[in-house]
Amino acid sequence: MKPRRVGMARGYEEMDGANVPRPPGSTATVGGAANGADSLSGGASSPQSPVSPPVGSMLAGAAPEFELASVSVVPDDTYTVTQAVNALGFGWFQVKLSLCVGLCWMADSMEMTILSVLGPALHCDWGISRYQQALVTTVVFLGMMLSSTFWGHLSDRYGRKPALTLCGVLLFLYGLLSSVAPSFGWLLLLRGLVGFAIGCVPQSVTLYAEFLPTKQRAKCVVLLDCFWALGACFEVALALAVTPTLGWRWLLGLSAAPLFIFAIITPWLPESARYHVTSGQNDKALNTLEQIAKDNRRPMLLGRLVVEGPSGSRGSLKALLGSSLRRTTLLLWFIWMSCAFCYYGLVLMSTELFGGKNKTIVDGAMTDDGITIDCQPLATTDYMDLLWTTLAEFPGIFATIYVIEKFGRKKTMALQFLFYAGCVLMITVTEVRVFLTIILFMARGVIAGLFQAAYVYTPEVYPTALRSVGVGGCSALARLGAMATPYIAQVLFQSSIWSAVTVYGIFAACASVACMLLPYETRGADLAH
Repeated sequence: MKPRRVGMARGYEEMDGANVPRPPGSTATVGGAANGADSLSGGASSPQSPVSPPVGSMLAGAAPEFELASVSVVPDDTYTVTQAVNALGFGWFQVKLSLCVGLCWMADSMEMTILSVLGPALHCDWGISRYQQALVTTVVFLGMMLSSTFWGHLSDRYGRKPALTLCGVLLFLYGLLSSVAPSFGWLLLLRGLVGFAIGCVPQSVTLYAEFLPTKQRAKCVVLLDCFWALGACFEVALALAVTPTLGWRWLLGLSAAPLFIFAIITPWLPESARYHVTSGQNDKALNTLEQIAKDNRRPMLLGRLVVEGPSGSRGSLKALLGSSLRRTTLLLWFIWMSCAFCYYGLVLMSTELFGGKNKTIVDGAMTDDGITIDCQPLATTDYMDLLWTTLAEFPGIFATIYVIEKFGRKKTMALQFLFYAGCVLMITVTEVRVFLTIILFMARGVIAGLFQAAYVYTPEVYPTALRSVGVGGCSALARLGAMATPYIAQVLFQSSIWSAVTVYGIFAACASVACMLLPYETRGADLAH
């Protein structure tokens, strides 16, 4: 592809050899006039083109005279969105998009991290049972699971931008209303609606990945986890500052602040150029690509923008389970489910391990069954240890960036699952607080990087027409794993630590095998067409 020359019409290219001096008296020829009058339409308007004067006036003796040796336009000189994004490179456009999508992930992380603090707080404040405490977490992931495919279909039909805009507004609204819930039933309903809105967040990764050059795609998508880790750390620090004095209601209200900011900036998000091309809106896709060129200070490509491949069954679950994608889809569903099961299980277990040292009996407080409540308020040291383990996500991210490009996506995920299994099994070996914190630190880092490796691989392996629904389907299965994990990390863990960590170890080992059975390795490949 060539850069578009100033003054040339969109969709055409001026070929080499147009300005070739000819000896006096020789005959001027106009060659390669493909497709009749259309062949000259691109160069005719250019102030740099020698074709503007009539041919007769040029033959009359203008000095110096030129021969139109090989002026031709090639209508088939086309390019795809992938080629354009790769040619325009990484620049200011991607930096702005990174900040917007990163804020979305930060808000999502805060809403997820708050679950590990909210359960124990409600256990002490409202006297809810262990099963009710687990239900607070489960209902959020139930909403996310039910909505993931819905958001995928909505994104494929109306675009990524409208879906994310609606997501931001609903998240802020339901998050704020949760802080004033009058009863446990109302709180469950509102947290379920928060989960429903969060189901759209994975679509931000789809939008982000579609604007990244191939060479930078894996690193940039993994770096999104920096915003996730930042949100998790901020939520723990906010809980430390707010919960002991103002209570959990203020914590829920203040945690909705990033959602309000995201809802405000979503109208400035760009729409996916791939979505526009697949939808037949080439003009809008060209406008987006020209904005990328302008922001990145790169010349726009010449030629005609075309669809990258056959669209197939767009947004169809049936297409995901077709013969060519069935094995990939089923394995990814299990991998995502195991990843969420292990990640959120570790987050909840960390709170149980640290908070269990502060077990107290609340005077006169009993459950409906007449059982005295064993309240476990988190102390300052517990919040600090939680903050340390959360910070582990940063080295986990950077290690994943290096390993994922060196060894590939499949091997990276398989090794990370095995390492996680070894770490959680070591929890039962020691009761020393320092060693326990180190073990949780390592496990948290590796599972955080693994989650991002899955986010890198999944959009790469699905074609454009199925990418949103593919990521949405995987996200739905991930929520199924997250729905089950509270009953292991909060209920079973109280009766038998060994049984709980064994369950996580088995799931991680099976998921490691599933990673190696994936049929495609996408390292260094363009996004699937």
